[in-house]
Amino acid sequence: MKILLLCIKIFFARIADVTLGVIRTNYSVRGKTILAGIIAFFEIFIWFLVVKEALNTEYQSIWIVISYSAGYAVGTIVGTFISKNFINSLISVEVITSKASRNNIDKIRNAGYGVSVVTATETYNEDNNSILFITLNSKYLNTLKKLVKDIDSKAFMVINETKIVQNGFIK
Repeated sequence: MKILLLCIKIFFARIADVTLGVIRTNYSVRGKTILAGIIAFFEIFIWFLVVKEALNTEYQSIWIVISYSAGYAVGTIVGTFISKNFINSLISVEVITSKASRNNIDKIRNAGYGVSVVTATETYNEDNNSILFITLNSKYLNTLKKLVKDIDSKAFMVINETKIVQNGFIK
């Protein structure tokens, strides 16, 4: 019974510290170093305690290794889910479309997005396309993608995370 409780403790502690590690990495990449440092303290604090307990036990069982590894795997999944769904970031979207009429651009702007438009020519077909540059908060990305698809189902979109933005309008 004691080994079962130890394995459960190790499993959940690993979920906690690895989740924090994924979130810390996310903030580090975005340049939020103080917040990343605070999270790192708690991440390693939990990690140290769980490793100490896992290695300094009277039990020698593969279940300790399995619970340690499974906690790491689940922590990676949980941390990625939290980062993707709850930590907002800036996203830059480039849309290449042949349907950049004044009316369609106004639809995007009226939905609250800042849009810069550049005319582009496809040299092979000599078709006139436009490139729309839009920077937004990641929580609005799916809404923007649906709006663009409604305007032009064949629009080519490039989506990138953006680290720093100066001036302009961001939804």
